Order: sequence, then structure tokens, then C-alpha cells
Amino acid sequence: MPHLSWSDQEEVDGGGSRSNPERFLGQNYEELQRDFVKHRARFIDDKFPPNASSIGEGLLTSSELEQVEWIRPTKLVADPQLVVDGESRFDLAQGELGNCWFLAAICAITFQQDLVDEIIPGGQSFREDYVGIFHFRFWRFGRWVDVVIDDKLPTIDGRLIFVHCKTCNEFWPALLEKAYAKVCGSYADLNGGLISEALCDFTGGVFLSLALKENHPEHWNLMYRAKKYKSLMGCGSHHGATSANTALPNGIVEGHAYTVTGVTQVMSDGQPIKLVRLLNPWGHKEWNGDWSDRSPLWGSVHKEERTRLLDSKDNGEFWMSIKDFCISFANVEICCLSPAFLDGSSPESWITARYEGQWDEKTGGGSMERTQSFWTNPQYRVKIPAIETHDGDGQGFNLLVSLMQKPNNRHRRHVHNEHIGFSVFVIPPELKAQKVFPAQFFSSSAPVARSKGVSDSRQVEEFLRLKPGYYLIVPFTYKPNTPASFLITLYSK
Repeated sequence: MPHLSWSDQEEVDGGGSRSNPERFLGQNYEELQRDFVKHRARFIDDKFPPNASSIGEGLLTSSELEQVEWIRPTKLVADPQLVVDGESRFDLAQGELGNCWFLAAICAITFQQDLVDEIIPGGQSFREDYVGIFHFRFWRFGRWVDVVIDDKLPTIDGRLIFVHCKTCNEFWPALLEKAYAKVCGSYADLNGGLISEALCDFTGGVFLSLALKENHPEHWNLMYRAKKYKSLMGCGSHHGATSANTALPNGIVEGHAYTVTGVTQVMSDGQPIKLVRLLNPWGHKEWNGDWSDRSPLWGSVHKEERTRLLDSKDNGEFWMSIKDFCISFANVEICCLSPAFLDGSSPESWITARYEGQWDEKTGGGSMERTQSFWTNPQYRVKIPAIETHDGDGQGFNLLVSLMQKPNNRHRRHVHNEHIGFSVFVIPPELKAQKVFPAQFFSSSAPVARSKGVSDSRQVEEFLRLKPGYYLIVPFTYKPNTPASFLITLYSK
């Protein structure tokens, strides 16, 4: 099994790299910290002020907003701590905000201490040189950003409104949520989303969105390999017919994000049983069917293994069979540093190329239906070498194309996503030296691969299996002359 560290992949050491992140909104944590220590003052963030604008519209009623008081942890409890006994997936309790997608991602990162240490930089506390300022780091559209916040948290009647810790004097989840709310525009901008978005913003990694199918033989194998490669995983339950977040009789909450915390196989009466462990970020409401905490099926498992795997606490975490998992959940999101988990290959056998680009009146040619303008879209080349592929579990995938559109508004809920996609063409050997391919090339060449249609998602990606040779990748918006910026990342074997 390869050792993967979230610190292993380093971008060019310039602004926006892991080691040198951009200062979000120009705020320099070190300078601000020194300045407020020198003047013995408490920091108040004028870029994300402790008032109704930072909570956002539509989240609280006007009467609730009038009751909100922004209080520092030092005023809430006698002995505030950033972290108590390490960051744990069981620390969290969701507040009055529909951001289970974000909380499920937080639970996932607690399994990777090196990743947690990047997101929550060290040297921060409520004791030494405390002036009410903290900072956190996220990956945003190709660049790492360092986000400064003050520690004033929104409360009503002395209680935190949004995410909080079960340990009353531990505040890392609440402050991390505030920093992410600042990045996205407000707390209201975190209301609703996909776990893949948060996993990507926490890691800058590759992600695979897998639509689950009942009795599919490969789903568990892929998840098992992904776990061996230290991947982060989450999943979403099916949406209900009426409203989201309704608990079914079997304990599964409809339209809800969960963290995948374990993938294993046990022997039950001599038969192998494939299991998946999940965590409801609410910290309660668990599956109560086969292989749940109190299922009699655990009596058929060897005592030592049962003791190692089973925890009967009502903490939101539970096991279920892969069969029940695929029935109860719609999709699983897998995020890792490298696509190597697909086929069990070495992470070093994959290389990455990342490009920033844009569509405008000159480079927005629209989809292939626009035969005369399609060629004006940005064009990118990739070489697929002749190498031995693993034609087993990974299905011989040797290229991942990821196309992410950048936001046109700081406020996440006001971002307008265009319908985007990409097409892949073979470059004939005699045209290897061609710099720009004209309309005639595309009118006589059919794509050998493409994204699954066009989508207004933040990101579209496809794992491809291509023969050795040279290829042209053309990202596009469905409508021509549509102004938008994008990030395209190519992972090739």
C-alpha cells in the first residue's frame, strides 16, 4: 500500500501554493497578530464583521436576528480551547444551518492529521498572545488561501447558533465554519451543497463521484482501495418525495450527507460480508437494520473482531452491508491526492498539469453544434504514453480530465454557473506540430471522448481510457460568447 500524505503534492512555491498561500482579501495574519499584541487590543474583522451581513439573508427570522449577540469564546466559557484531545469526528454538533455537506467533509478530514494541520495552522490558542484572531486555510479554484477571522461567534441566549462542539469549551469547528462562511460570503451561503465541493476545498485533491447501483460488484472494491490510499469519502442519501432531512423508519435521513469512515470485510458463519461504516454528522440518528449497532448478526462474528469494529454508542456512526448501502444511498464521493486508487498503481505513476483559462467573445466558441466557432474555444494538448495499464479493477483508466468553473460572485448562493463540458480529439501524427486547430479539423473529426453531456455544476470530470498518442482537449460553454473563467486539470498515467 502506498503512503500518501496530503503534504506530498506541492504546487509551485509561489502565491497560492500550499507553502505560500494567498492572503484572502489581502489580510496578513502574522502582521495583524503582532499589531494587536503590541497594542493590547482585540481584533475585530472589518472584512467579515460580526453583524447581520455576515449571517446573510433568509437564514434567521428578523426577530431571531435581533436576538443575535456576537460573543468571543473567552466570554462564553471559563477555559476556552481551540482543540481538546485532538480533532475528532465525534466533536461536532450541527446548528441551525443546512450545511451537513460541509460538516460531513469536516468529519472526513479528522482521519488525516497532516491535512488537519494544514487547514488549521499551529501556534493558535486562547492563551499565549491571544488577541481574538485566528486563521484557516482552504484550496479555492487552484490556489490555497489563508483566511483570517476574529473569534466573535453568533449566539442567542448565550448558545452558539451554528456548529458547535459537544465539549463545551472546544471551538475549532465553530471557528473553521466561520472562516469557510467568510470565504463563501456568509453563513447563509453555506446552506445546502455537495460534500464533494467541501472535500475539494479542503484538499485540492482528485475526486470521483460514483452513482451507486444495487448489487454492483465493483463498488465495495473501489471504496476499499480508496480507503487504503487514505482517500476521504462521503455519500448522500436519496431525496424524499416531500421534504429533505426526514428520518425513515430504518434510521436513514433522506437528502442528507454522511461521512464514510470505514470499509471492511468480516466473516459471518464462514461467509465473507462486505461492510461500510458511516457517520451522520448530526451525531445521532443511526441505521437500525442489518449490521447496525444492535443487530444480532454481530453475534456471528468472531469476538475479537466484533470488539474491534463494533461501538454501540449512540454517536451517529454505524455499519451496514454494501448491499444495503447501495440501496439506501444515491452516490459516494471519493477525494484523494492521486487517481492511483482506481487501479492500485503507484501515485508516482501519475503526473498533473493544471491550466487557468477563460471564455469570452473571442474564445467562447460554444458547443460542437456551433460548427464555425467551436474551434475558437481554448485548446489543450496531452500525450498518452505507451505504458502497461492494469486492466482489472481500474479498467485501464489513464487520463482524468477535471474542468472547474470559477465563481462570478463572492457569495456562493449568488454564483451563476454556466453549462460546461469538454471534448477530446485524437491528433493525427502528421499534425503533431499544429499549434491551433481550425474549424475544418473539427468538422471532419469526431471526439473520441467527452464529458457526460454539459452541466451547470461547479466541476465536471471524467476518467478516460485512451490509446497511446497525442490528444486535444477542448473545454467549452454550451452557449457561445459566454464570459467565464475556468481551471482545467489533467492527470495522466
